Amino acid sequence: MTVPDTMKAMVLTGHGGLDKLEWRDDVPVPVPSAGEVLIRVGASAVNNTDVNTRTGWYSKNVRGDTGSAAQEGYEGASDADGAWSGALSFPRIQGADCCGMIVGLGEGVERSRLGERVLVRPMYRPDSAGDPHALVTFGSERNGGFAEFTTIGDKEAVCVNSPLSDAELASFPCAFSTAEGMIQRARIGAERVLITGASGGVGSAAVLLAKRRGAHVTAITSPSKALALEALGADATLGRDEALPRDTFDVVLDLVGGPLWPALLDAMSVGGRYVTSGAIAGPIVELDLRTLYLKDLTLVGSTRQDPRVFTDLVGYIEAGEIRPVLAKTYPLHDLHAAQEAFLDKSHIGKIGIAIPD
Repeated sequence: MTVPDTMKAMVLTGHGGLDKLEWRDDVPVPVPSAGEVLIRVGASAVNNTDVNTRTGWYSKNVRGDTGSAAQEGYEGASDADGAWSGALSFPRIQGADCCGMIVGLGEGVERSRLGERVLVRPMYRPDSAGDPHALVTFGSERNGGFAEFTTIGDKEAVCVNSPLSDAELASFPCAFSTAEGMIQRARIGAERVLITGASGGVGSAAVLLAKRRGAHVTAITSPSKALALEALGADATLGRDEALPRDTFDVVLDLVGGPLWPALLDAMSVGGRYVTSGAIAGPIVELDLRTLYLKDLTLVGSTRQDPRVFTDLVGYIEAGEIRPVLAKTYPLHDLHAAQEAFLDKSHIGKIGIAIPD
């Protein structure tokens, strides 16, 4: 295809409310550097990290939940640590999810890659980094999928062969890799697993991926979504206000945090493993150390991912072992409405973003 000089994109101009997301049709199309590919984006999706970065929720000055100021942004959030990795440069094109086609190549990339349909690995360690813990997130430390074109390192654009639509495929990368990363860290097998925030993108992905490994899954959700989660594969559901059974679960996959947190530890069996990759109900929790050491619990944070997490995920997709959970799709220019729908939390799974021609 002929690549134009400019493109349409939704551009984040700073931390704050939805007004910080500006629609532009004159953004220069990025040029792939050596070892990179240019992707014509077919679809993206909305994730908590998009909203949290926009609002500045990651700032240590913010102590509340992710929804309390998600429309207007958090007063007091600091630009110095408003993104998950610290300071963010603006303007920035967000969008951690991307399904598209390779239409351009940087120096050193095999020409055979032209025309490949790919999913972008949303988190990766840059090759040039001396720090073994260095991490780049697509749509945060570098421009992402809320645009007609984007660039990424050759090896982070993973070929995918699937009959699913671009929007369906774009629902996988961020949420499912987050969930799979948690599951691989917890080494989940045929055991009892409790999942909080189970109706969201990561939570619903965790239900599917834990069931794939033979786990007995209990999902915490609102009563109105219980049947839908059981249809996804949850063996049991609990309402958000229901008391949790004590000493029951081998693994807790927690995306919520907040006031429920002490009860999650009480609900774990001796030797249980707790893994967190989110705190939508609030990041500040109370820990009784006696619960931790008397029950021999293991507490694990999960952000960084072994490269195999994403390639494993693509393999599951191609084998038809997991399916997308796509609630609704909006065009990119309606990203404000898409984020409002996302924040309403009446859906199950992901809110997709279709990129215009």
